[in-house]
Amino acid sequence: MSGSPERVTIKDVAARAGVSKGAVSLAFNHKPGVSEATRERIFAVARELGWTPSATARSLSSRRVDIIGLALCRPARLLGLEPFYMDFISGIESVLAERSCSLLLRLVRDLDEEIALYKEWWRGRMIAGAILVDFREDDPRVPSLQGLGMPVVAVGHPSLTGPFPAVWTDDASAVTEAVRYLAALGHRRIARVGGPADLGHSVIRARAFADTVRDLGLEEAPQVGTGFDEKEGARATRTLLLGADRPTAIVYDNDIMAVAGAGVAAEMGLTVPDDLSLVAWDDSQLCRITHPTLSAMSHDVHHFGAEVARVLFDVVAGMHTGGHQVPTPSLIPRGSTAPAPGAGPS
Repeated sequence: MSGSPERVTIKDVAARAGVSKGAVSLAFNHKPGVSEATRERIFAVARELGWTPSATARSLSSRRVDIIGLALCRPARLLGLEPFYMDFISGIESVLAERSCSLLLRLVRDLDEEIALYKEWWRGRMIAGAILVDFREDDPRVPSLQGLGMPVVAVGHPSLTGPFPAVWTDDASAVTEAVRYLAALGHRRIARVGGPADLGHSVIRARAFADTVRDLGLEEAPQVGTGFDEKEGARATRTLLLGADRPTAIVYDNDIMAVAGAGVAAEMGLTVPDDLSLVAWDDSQLCRITHPTLSAMSHDVHHFGAEVARVLFDVVAGMHTGGHQVPTPSLIPRGSTAPAPGAGPS
């Protein structure tokens, strides 16, 4: 019979849906050119007729596709330079490879584009689940995506991630350790160069930094928010070092900015660590090959990414509803930290 599932063609689907064959092709290849409503109508007709192109047979029969989605609201150039996300993604990939799955990675300009992209991926049956990163306070992705039914793992503190299962590190404790270490070396003026102020983990780190400085009775500490790249790290460092009360130690939110800060110190005739101590967040090869080597907050970022992927597979299977904290970053002292000028180690 011409109407049997084995004999249905793309022409039949197009006719029933009231569109062209080209529109059906665009819909199933997830290309622009058809509206979301038209795409859903085409999918519904295809399911009704039992028609599936070979590449999407599994997609139409169930939500199980072997692809995990990850959208990053980061400049492409910065993503290529920052070791954290390279290690994080490699950890995710290590778990996906074990399960013969793939990662669908997209860079987006803003959160609105990210939300729209995840909705398109999920409604278009392109992904089995998603990994959300870089949470903000009152993050708009939480109310926008929680009603989709899409399996999600949130990389961030549970106070930021709403109902989504979260995987996170204890950033507040790590910041406290770094400031206490510098204070033990006699530093009284400690500054921080952080990431964008609207990022949730920046807020957590900034609050912990200020609280620790206050608790230790140190001088009021300036904190400068940046965009994570070397130019902004250098600019922030220069601003701090040109201030009336120059800090004797600076904690950076990533390794790239710390290396840039060391360059600015040299440019201004300051020696690291004799005149200025530096601590970077997320230990990396860059920290170990810079001269002097950079003291850094270290944790296994590859393992972090792998844990995120494992939790997501549990969520997809309906076996995981809670969060998971990975080990807290710990300080590795190296050549970029020393007792404050005029002070000995306590």
